[in-house]
Amino acid sequence: MTERTERPLFFLDVDGTLLPLGGARMPSSPQGWTDWQGASNPQLAKIDAGHVPRLLALPCELIWATAWMGYANEVLSPLLGLPRFPVAELPDPPQEYASDVLNWKTRALVRAAAGRPFIWVDDEITDLDRAWVSDHHGGHALLHRVDSTTGLTGADFAAVDDWLPAWSRDRRRG
Repeated sequence: MTERTERPLFFLDVDGTLLPLGGARMPSSPQGWTDWQGASNPQLAKIDAGHVPRLLALPCELIWATAWMGYANEVLSPLLGLPRFPVAELPDPPQEYASDVLNWKTRALVRAAAGRPFIWVDDEITDLDRAWVSDHHGGHALLHRVDSTTGLTGADFAAVDDWLPAWSRDRRRG
């Protein structure tokens, strides 16, 4: 068995994760989404710029995993002083979200990981997603659910930090 030396992938969601919702209503129309994913969205002021150094310090390959798709690089990266990240190829998001079905991103992210270890932080991860990834992904994975009201917090970064050394130890044993 060959040792994989690639850094883990870090799939980063935007709405409810990097951008805390704090009670904001998500758009329900195509024009609403266009406005939401623009630089003039007043909700963008809720993003904690202190997350930028923490994200960039992670020993991971950061990838946008969001309905924002390329708009994350066009709007969020310049706003936060982030470099452009790759964007995960995702299917179209559903019109309505349900907690009793597999997340619309899960299959695509496992496919994108292609056996590499990965971290996925999102506000819509469920135990169903964790079970599916466990059954269908050949590598290590951390699926970490973020509270959409507050978005990423220090506790979320601590969970990632705790997982990274465990992944590294397991990799050396493998």
